[in-house]
Amino acid sequence: MANSKKLLKSKASIKRAGKQALASQPDSNALHPVLSELHSFLSQHLFSSKCLTFDTQPSAPLLAAKPKLLLALSGGLDSSVLLHLLVTLKPLLGFELYALHVHHGLSSNADDWAALCEQQCRLLDVPITISRVSVDQASKLGVEAAARLLRYQALFNEQSAIQAGFVVTAHHQDDQAETLLLQLLRGAGVKGLSSMAAVDQTRSLMRPLLGVPRRTLFDYAVQHNLTWCDDESNSNTKYERNFIRHDIMPILQARYPSVQSVIARTASHLAEASSLLEVLAEMDAQDIVVNSSICLQGLAQLGLVRAKNLLRWWFAQHKIAMPTSDHLAEMLEQLLNAKPDAELSINIQHYTLRRYQQRAYLCVPQVNEPYDMVWNGEATLTVPNGGLLTFKQVQGAGLALKLGMTRLRITNRSGGERFKPDVTRPTRTLKHLLQAANIPPWQRDHVPLIYWQDSLACVPGIGVAHELKAADDEPGLEVTWQPAAFEAHQSQA
Repeated sequence: MANSKKLLKSKASIKRAGKQALASQPDSNALHPVLSELHSFLSQHLFSSKCLTFDTQPSAPLLAAKPKLLLALSGGLDSSVLLHLLVTLKPLLGFELYALHVHHGLSSNADDWAALCEQQCRLLDVPITISRVSVDQASKLGVEAAARLLRYQALFNEQSAIQAGFVVTAHHQDDQAETLLLQLLRGAGVKGLSSMAAVDQTRSLMRPLLGVPRRTLFDYAVQHNLTWCDDESNSNTKYERNFIRHDIMPILQARYPSVQSVIARTASHLAEASSLLEVLAEMDAQDIVVNSSICLQGLAQLGLVRAKNLLRWWFAQHKIAMPTSDHLAEMLEQLLNAKPDAELSINIQHYTLRRYQQRAYLCVPQVNEPYDMVWNGEATLTVPNGGLLTFKQVQGAGLALKLGMTRLRITNRSGGERFKPDVTRPTRTLKHLLQAANIPPWQRDHVPLIYWQDSLACVPGIGVAHELKAADDEPGLEVTWQPAAFEAHQSQA
């Protein structure tokens, strides 16, 4: 990464390329093959609802605004060709194009690369932002991975700022083949082996050149007299991808000339298989996953393979990086075979996997700091230790509004509280009532208590003090508590 880049062509050739792109109004029936392929790709994906915004001025009809694309521009061959292609297609497809160059600061030539990108975009009339990041060269992730993480963070931040529908990258067929081999050597599963998606809806990413070989991009650049720079670190085979590219691929190509396209096609087949597995997980989740918790009896009935598939899907919904096969098998074993009263707690990245009452939960660890606040009629109130209180007027339930339920005091448990929500039953400790309501143990200390005139009036999930409860024909105030993070228990009083 620290090696320099060198410019392969003169600045004058950038001007020529810029004039060429801006002067021509392309005919969709006579496009270069690469342009034609990109035209078809964008026509299919660009005008989806994902990529469109709407003019919502009160005096104007609801019209779709031009879709916006944000190009990740490094100044290298691939992204420089994609820049030229997109600029050429703008008159045909009517989208707005922006560019972002991430300045990693890992090379003494980084300023020159940024300057080249600025010059390219200025001559092609494309707005560009230069984002400077600081890469931790001692990162446990490695310099490559740390730089990539910061690069995508910068891209997504800029995408949000300009409200672009998609970030567009210049990954091509050779990159796809290399990615599959890397994932294979790391022991990846079907999802990992499916490599990069042409359209990643979850992250709003487009990779429109995945079907195009790098050689074709090179030929296009030469034919159109484009300018780019080469990162000399790309020849350093201490990096895994470079090792695959320079040492492994040439051997495979000598024996199998079409190896890149064949491997990329395999990645496409695996992507289809991965999609089917995701559909199967969604079908299984309909009956087993409720409020982000999993019914363990239902999970056990799926069988080992489908149970693992559902767990992977569940983790992906919470943006958890996939655990190893051994770790996943161990978690499943503990979830399904632990003793009923076992206090299961497994750390998995920023979550804790817990088990309670034959259900599995993913919880974010929280500190229960003391708090004391007042409700003054707001529709919702965020509790300091996490969670949301919602206040709603109803009929025949909740706190009796005829008593003047204003300035309710809200605090957390201090211990020893007693409560009587049912007039026909004796007063009980709050601890006993929380246990009887099957509220998970880790949530009990976070349950907000609502006081009126120094009396415990309401405990969400437990009920309302019997003497303060609205009668069937009276208006009442219903208080609902939604715990923080992705825990499953819905509480209402």
